[in-house]
Amino acid sequence: MPASGPARPAHRSRAARADALRNRARLLEAGSAAFAEHGEATSLEDVARRAAVGIGTLYRHFPTRDALVEAVYRSTVDSLCDDADELLAALPPGEALAEWMRRYVGYVATKRGMASAVKSILRANSSFFDDYRRRLDGAAGRLLQAAAASGEVRSDVDAGELLRAIHGICLAADASHQVAQSLPLVGLLLDGLRHGATGPAGEQRRAGPAG
Repeated sequence: MPASGPARPAHRSRAARADALRNRARLLEAGSAAFAEHGEATSLEDVARRAAVGIGTLYRHFPTRDALVEAVYRSTVDSLCDDADELLAALPPGEALAEWMRRYVGYVATKRGMASAVKSILRANSSFFDDYRRRLDGAAGRLLQAAAASGEVRSDVDAGELLRAIHGICLAADASHQVAQSLPLVGLLLDGLRHGATGPAGEQRRAGPAG
């Protein structure tokens, strides 16, 4: 029976795995920011620089550009869906909804920056977005329901309508300044959601400013 080589210390293996996970997370964060800022002109080298890793490290995690795009998309949606519950646990429902809507603008900017690659993935796997669309609808629905139950927003708007409205706002903005141009309009959308609400915020908007 051949002799086995020296065992690799367990702590080194754990450290290597932890380092790989950190690098992957940094690449996903850097990819999201780069695609939102530069769109389809984003290079993989730029993503690696933003993540402070070598291009070889990027390719070890994501062998192709499409692999990176798919992972960034999944990570962005996962974070948004997790954010919904975390915000509801930390803030009043109306504030949680408002902050989530602002974060959703960043998601739209990232997705818009990956448009061609996202379409390529969709052609290869037509069901790719179905689950994520349902999850986003569910996250928006939970936030809307909680805010409506607290009387902070009107109750006659559903999740699909809300997400379509934010998408429309983002698509109307110039691509190079999408987030900056979209956020004030999201504020106007929030005012519309609050108008007609049953709580004090809605009452104030129906009555108009005092004095």
